[in-house]
Amino acid sequence: MKQSPPVQLVSKFFSVFKYSRVAIEIVWGTSAALTITMAVATLFAGLLPAAIAYVGQLIVDAVVAAIQAPAGEKEAATNLTIFYVLCEAALVVLITGVQRINTVCQSILRVLLGNKINVMILEKSLTLELQHFEDSEYYDKLVRARREASSRPLSLVMRTFDLVRESISLVSYGFLLFQFSPWAVLLLGFAGLPAFLAEAKFSGEAFRNQRSRSAERRMQIYLEMVLTREDGVKEVKLLKIGQLFLQRYVDIFLNIYKQDRNLVLRRGFWGYVLGLIASAAFYFAYGWVVFAAIATTITIGQMTMYIAVFRQGQSSVTNSLTAINGMYEDNLYLSNLVEFLDHEVAETTGDKTEGPDPQDGIRFENVSFHYPGTETPALNCVNLHIRAGESLAIVGENGSGKTTLIKLLTRLYSPTQGRIMLEGLDLQQWDIETLRYKIGVIFQDFSRYQLKVGDNIGIGDVDNMSEKEQVEGAAKDGLAAEFIQRMPESYETQLGTWFKGGKELSGGQWQKVALARAFMRTHADVLILDEPTAAIDAKAEADIFAHFRELTANRISIIISHRFSTVRIADHIIVLDAGEIKEEGTHSELLALDGQYARLFHLQAQGYQ
Repeated sequence: MKQSPPVQLVSKFFSVFKYSRVAIEIVWGTSAALTITMAVATLFAGLLPAAIAYVGQLIVDAVVAAIQAPAGEKEAATNLTIFYVLCEAALVVLITGVQRINTVCQSILRVLLGNKINVMILEKSLTLELQHFEDSEYYDKLVRARREASSRPLSLVMRTFDLVRESISLVSYGFLLFQFSPWAVLLLGFAGLPAFLAEAKFSGEAFRNQRSRSAERRMQIYLEMVLTREDGVKEVKLLKIGQLFLQRYVDIFLNIYKQDRNLVLRRGFWGYVLGLIASAAFYFAYGWVVFAAIATTITIGQMTMYIAVFRQGQSSVTNSLTAINGMYEDNLYLSNLVEFLDHEVAETTGDKTEGPDPQDGIRFENVSFHYPGTETPALNCVNLHIRAGESLAIVGENGSGKTTLIKLLTRLYSPTQGRIMLEGLDLQQWDIETLRYKIGVIFQDFSRYQLKVGDNIGIGDVDNMSEKEQVEGAAKDGLAAEFIQRMPESYETQLGTWFKGGKELSGGQWQKVALARAFMRTHADVLILDEPTAAIDAKAEADIFAHFRELTANRISIIISHRFSTVRIADHIIVLDAGEIKEEGTHSELLALDGQYARLFHLQAQGYQ
């Protein structure tokens, strides 16, 4: 049965409140003590306004009684009036203190909660695989989760407390107004409803606008990064593309601004028009109470109280509806965070920490792999056996599948079909932490960490990064020790330009630091270098690989390189083309074959003649 539009609106509205429990759990987990303190303060803040209004009535009536009292009773009436004034003053002091306590708790909790939410997002990110970070839809989820994520849970809880406070006040106001007329209570309750429904509609529209802009926001962040980071500024200056990118940045902003401006104007107009209904209701009640006082059906004190109660009650109704509307909006945004944190990640780890046959090395058995969303395989039916202690070199043009093969071996991806064996055990059965502990790898696009030199190298083996001798030994193996010793603070020198006192390195020096990071993994059974010497001169490359052969004498080593002076030293060489192994053998065997390897070798050799 199809629901009517009003029912659909109500159903849709209340469906998003399921995230309130999540927000309360997060806030409670951040600090239970602060949450309880705010809850108690909220209770008092809800009760005290009505008590102040009631005491105000007593004061006015006491003043009137004191004026009309005979001479002998004036002193007692005056003292009673003073007592009521002192009571009201005490209540005002109490409510001010309660409000201040609430504000202090909110400020402290806001800081703690902001950190907790960011840590939750980062912890979730650590559980994700490489494919998630290469997926634009997933990146949109991440951007949406991080936007306002640290403020929305606290905002939702505070608005819940606001709603509780205003509800308590409304009940107490309603009790006082009911003594005047039940119809006054109904008038108070329904006067602000039209404006509330309009606000709920506009809040939903604002959320949908924000959600649909994730890709545009990311493009703005990217353009800003290109225009402000040192690794992009060089080409921005030389190619004169700064104004082009800046204009694109501004165009995105103007498009978003136009939508937001239209929404704000419509929201403001209808808020004003429908707000007039609430004002009309108040002045109707105002006249009603005044005429009742003129007719002497209520006292002057009661008139004063009812007017104050209706005005404050109307404010409480407005605040309650605003709180509910804000809770609705917070729930919409919080759904982004929950969507990200609940993103299911398939279990990728096994439980084995060693294989049955350590001497079997690595085997690729009919391995194929398709990147998500592509039909052409990056690897196609690859069969390969790398024996224990053997060195393998992989040759191929860009896009032939070399780096993909390494990503599969390191379990950054899993094969679409086939299997990869290490020590006679399928990679899927290995405990992933153990597997990656056994493998050391440096990719061509290695990271240049804005850290101290020692940390840049030491993170190659986090468990031993504080071992100075191991760090220095790795630097020596990577041929980085010599220039590091010449730096202002040696291994304590800050690298990069992001932080004060940082020193920038040349491309070749950065590459030697990255090599040293790989050599930190002295425990690794497999060492992989993916184009590790692209920015290093030929002599330094020869020295590195001569030393590399010594370091990997009893370990599996895999080298990806375009330089045949490096490749020829390997025990075994494969030639990849379009994801398939076209040729394999030793350097001399492949030259004798006179195929693709020989052609590429002779082409490169001609360049040195």
